[in-house]
Amino acid sequence: MNEEELRRSEATMADLLNQFERILESDPQIDEVGFLHPSQFSELNKEAGHSPSFDDSTVLRSADGNSVFWNRDHKLGISTQILLPLYKTAKHAFMAASRQYKALNSKSDVSGDENSLCASLSLDNSFEGDVMKHSRALLLLSCDFGTAWHSRKLVVSHKHKLSDFLDELLLSALVLSYSPKSEYAWSHRQWIIKSIAGKCSTLSEIVTKDSELVEKIAERSKMNYRAWNHRCWLVTYMTREQLLYELKRSRNWASLHVADHSCFHYRSVRPCLLFVVILRDERLMLKILEEQCYKQEISSSGYSVETYQLWKEELDWDEMLIKRYIGREALWLHRRFLSLFWIKHFITNHTGVSSHGKQNNSMNNDFRIFMDNELHLLDSCSIIPDNSFDDYQSQAKHSATYILWLIKQIPDSRRIEFQEKLKTENLKALLNKACPERSSTWDSLVSYVEAAGH
Repeated sequence: MNEEELRRSEATMADLLNQFERILESDPQIDEVGFLHPSQFSELNKEAGHSPSFDDSTVLRSADGNSVFWNRDHKLGISTQILLPLYKTAKHAFMAASRQYKALNSKSDVSGDENSLCASLSLDNSFEGDVMKHSRALLLLSCDFGTAWHSRKLVVSHKHKLSDFLDELLLSALVLSYSPKSEYAWSHRQWIIKSIAGKCSTLSEIVTKDSELVEKIAERSKMNYRAWNHRCWLVTYMTREQLLYELKRSRNWASLHVADHSCFHYRSVRPCLLFVVILRDERLMLKILEEQCYKQEISSSGYSVETYQLWKEELDWDEMLIKRYIGREALWLHRRFLSLFWIKHFITNHTGVSSHGKQNNSMNNDFRIFMDNELHLLDSCSIIPDNSFDDYQSQAKHSATYILWLIKQIPDSRRIEFQEKLKTENLKALLNKACPERSSTWDSLVSYVEAAGH
C-alpha cells in the first residue's frame, strides 16, 4: 500500500469512526451490541420486514457500498470486516484525546493565573468530550482496554454529576451485552455504586436493577463467576427488605438451574453471605429484645424464630431439590454450608448463655432430629438401581461423602451417639460400589472417621 492509498484508507476509517460515534450519540438507548458477518445484514433486514435496499436507514454502509453498521430497535450490529481497522482508529483517536486532556489539566494545576484557568476551560470541555466519545467507541470494540475505563473514571470524578455516573452504568451494561464476563465492566459498575453511595436517593433501585441485570446475564452466560460475584458484592448495599426479596427470587432461579454452582454460592458465600447479613441485623434485634426482656420470640439456640425458620426452610428446600434432581453436586455442596451453620449456631450453643433445663433438652432434641433426618436422606439417596444411569451413582457418592464430612463437623461430645446409628462398613461398601476406582481413598477416609469417633 503506497502513501496515497494509506491516507485514503485512514480517511475512510476516520469517517467510519465518526459514523459509529454518531450512531451512539443519536440512539442513547442502545442496549445490545453484536458483531455480524457481512452476509448477515441482509438476513437481519428480512427478519425485520425490510428489503435490503441501498438507502435503507437500518443499514449503514461504507463508501464502497459494504454494510458496516445495523441499528434498529436499540440494537447495534457491527460488521466483523471492519473491526480491526476501526479498533485501531478508535484507539489512536482516544490516545490522542487522552494525552491532550491530561496535559491541559496538568497545566491548569500548575498555573495559578485565573485568566489562564478560564481560557483553558473551553478546551478542557472539548478534550473531555473527545475522551468520553472515543473511549466509548473503543470499549465497545475492545472491552478490556483498561486505560479507557480509567480515563472515564477520571473525567466522571472530575465532573461530579450524578447523571454522568448513571450514564456509566448504561455503558458498562452495553459492554456486558456482548462480553458478559468482562472483569473491567463489572469492576466499573462497582466503582460507580461506591461513588454514588450516600449521595443518591435512588441507590436501592439501582442496586435492585443491578441484581436483575446479573440474573438476566446469567440466563445466557452459564457459570458466570464475575457476574455472580458482583451480585454477592451488591448485598452490602441492600436493605433488609431487599435481602429477603433476593432470597426468594434467587431460590426460584436456583430451582431451575440446579447445576449452576454460582447461584448456590450466591446464597451462601462469605463475607457477602445473605444469611449472615440478616443474622447480623437480628443479633442487634436480639440484644434489644433481651434488654427489654421480650424473649418469647427467641428460639432455644439464641436466634430469632424467624431466622431459625428461614434456615430450616432452606434445608428442606435443598433436600427437595436433591431428591428431585439426582446427582447434582451443587446441591450437596450447598447442604454442607447449611448443615455446618445449623450445627454451629442452632444446635451448639454459642450465645454465651449456659444450657440448662428445657433449653438443653430442646437443643439435644434438635440435634437428634437433624441427624436422623440426614441419615434418612442418606438411605434414600444410596439406592443404585440395576442398569441405572450414572446420576444415581453420583447421588450415592455425594450422599456418602457428605455424611463422612458431617461426622467430622459434629462436636466430640455428640459424635459417638451419631456413629452408633451409622454403620460405616455399609457406607464403605456404598462408596466402593458408586465409585470403585477410588476404593483406597474411601478406605482411608472411613478409617479416619472411625478413629475420630473413639
